[in-house]
Amino acid sequence: MLSRLRAIPCLSVSEHAPLSACTRFGIGGPARFLIDIGAEEALPLALAELSITNLPFVLIGGGTNLIAYDAGFDGAIVRYRAPRIDCSGATVRVEAGAVLQDLVDFTIDRGLRGLETMTGIPGWVGGAVYGNAGAYGHSIDERIESVRFFEGLGFREIGNAECEFAYRESIFKRRKNWLVTSATLRLDPADPAELRATAGGIRKIRDDKYPPSMRCAGSIFKNLILAQIPDSVRAQVPARVIREGKVPSAHFLESVGAKGMSRGAIRVADYHANLIYNEGGGTSADLRELIDELKSRVSNQFGLELEEEVQYVP
Repeated sequence: MLSRLRAIPCLSVSEHAPLSACTRFGIGGPARFLIDIGAEEALPLALAELSITNLPFVLIGGGTNLIAYDAGFDGAIVRYRAPRIDCSGATVRVEAGAVLQDLVDFTIDRGLRGLETMTGIPGWVGGAVYGNAGAYGHSIDERIESVRFFEGLGFREIGNAECEFAYRESIFKRRKNWLVTSATLRLDPADPAELRATAGGIRKIRDDKYPPSMRCAGSIFKNLILAQIPDSVRAQVPARVIREGKVPSAHFLESVGAKGMSRGAIRVADYHANLIYNEGGGTSADLRELIDELKSRVSNQFGLELEEEVQYVP
């Protein structure tokens, strides 16, 4: 199988690759194989080889929102790394392996408004589509016209409505066999200098909160939709913390004493109750234990079930 995989153009294979090097948390044992794919035509060929051997596989992106297990994964980790970005007027076509910041910079340089609030969000475009990434009241789904993906039998392209986007959700989270390869976005003409100023202000705030060198996934839990919170709990929420119809999870986490909690080398930031980071040498066991403890405290005090933004591998 290895020899056949390595014969596929635009594909590389590594054995016993540490998942700690593939995730922003810097946590995770070795994967049996790490397969990097650099062109769309190589994806079905690689997956066909894996299916012949019944080897389990997981497709990941830049690893920003992933928690990999300490024991690793006895299968193949597949990364689709094609990075091409093109534009025609205000329409941008981007492959899933492009770094999200590269896409943001590309659009700002060309005077295209719509993605500047996502500056500083780490990861790749495929993961941003998968998790409907966003910040400052905007999400990437607002600009997506269509998404192209591989579904096992062939490639398909569906429109925005069919992607079933919601807050940090999409159909791709529920259909794990739909592997995103590219997206088409529609943006608006704007002054590049204005966009750079907006992005620069946002980047400073983000870097102060989530330093680029910090081993973390940004916010660990999704915020809560105000309308979905029970009336008894909603009455306890100060109006000042409500943002765009959502209540930050950090509000409830701070109320249960989350700030500064730790398990081993895994720690909740002293200044942000929804930020968990790896001080160095942390384990996924400690990380999961701390996450479970935080969820339990919020559930016991408020009757709310926090939901992680992070995904687990495998």
